Amino acid sequence: MNAGTDPGKMPKPMSRKVVQLLPSLESGGVERGVVELSRHLVSLGHKSVVISAGGRLVGTITRDGGRHVTLPVGRKRLSGIPLIWKLRAWFRKEKPDIIHVRSRLPAWFAYLAWKGLPKKDRPAFVSTFHGYYSPGGYSGIMTRGERVIAVSASVGDYLLKTWPKTDPKILRVIPRGVDPAECPRGFQPADAWRQRWLREFQGRDGPGSFLLCLPGRITRLKGHDDFFRIVARLRAAGVPARGLVAGDTQAGKESYGNELKTLAKTLGVEDHISFLGHRSDVREVMAVSHAVLSLTTQPESFGRAVLEALTLGTPVVAYDQGGVAEQLAELLPEGAVKPGDWQAAADRLLLWHTQGRPEPKPNHRFLLSRMLSQTLDVYRELREGF
Repeated sequence: MNAGTDPGKMPKPMSRKVVQLLPSLESGGVERGVVELSRHLVSLGHKSVVISAGGRLVGTITRDGGRHVTLPVGRKRLSGIPLIWKLRAWFRKEKPDIIHVRSRLPAWFAYLAWKGLPKKDRPAFVSTFHGYYSPGGYSGIMTRGERVIAVSASVGDYLLKTWPKTDPKILRVIPRGVDPAECPRGFQPADAWRQRWLREFQGRDGPGSFLLCLPGRITRLKGHDDFFRIVARLRAAGVPARGLVAGDTQAGKESYGNELKTLAKTLGVEDHISFLGHRSDVREVMAVSHAVLSLTTQPESFGRAVLEALTLGTPVVAYDQGGVAEQLAELLPEGAVKPGDWQAAADRLLLWHTQGRPEPKPNHRFLLSRMLSQTLDVYRELREGF
């Protein structure tokens, strides 16, 4: 501070307003990323608003100092069209600095509302590609941002190949990240948690169980059928494997959950599969597991649960594709197997059971702090004050 400067007259840091839009705030990697960015913005003195249909994470947004506006921006019905005018009026009133869209249908509503504003009154418009969206005009809305963020290098490559008219200069690859304080290496659950766990789950097979965790919602995409076959193959080889399905059944997919239970019975592993449902303690479950698996039938855009497991120090066996492949290449190359080759995945786990598990390298790259910093760098390209 220069001599004679009155501290009371120092300019206050600029406060900006960021609006994020997504269908709902129930659970999942996209939703958690929205929560983390909202928390970070508030911590820096900015205003954070999230627009969605609501969900279990709304309370987290508001407790962190953000604001939630409930609108059905993920509803695929003609009745949703008036949302365009409602959002436009809201943008005029609230005057956000950044509109950040996280999903296709909310992106359409927000983009058409934004486009109808006078150019001088438009906020900056940012989109994030969270997945390998199907080709075509509907998904192409995600390329309309003034900046487009891809959550992994493989998603960025897919975007440019599928929508070749996208200007590469507006693309920013920002891998998702975790907070090492939330997933500390070598983390061990509290004794009380362990006692409950032993009573509820591990005790079914005894203390020598080889625990395998498949985190994620129960959908065909996640490869639960391959997971059950792996458990069956290991048990046939004399390994006391128990499969832990850590996730709930996606709404409307209940019939698939019943199919899985029938498959488990057919394979003879119905007593060695635990359906844990939605868990708030997935970190603890992955920490006590001997391995975490990722067996998706299609490449994952990133695969946050895989990164959390590797950061904890729990080894991962995964199909070598998409964003998960990028993580394994960096942190645990020996965990990669050919996509769809569940027999190879089972054999890898058998090897680890008999000869010892490998230790993932420390995670110094895929960090939450880096993801948040790089996202604000994108905002800063479009608006000063971040």
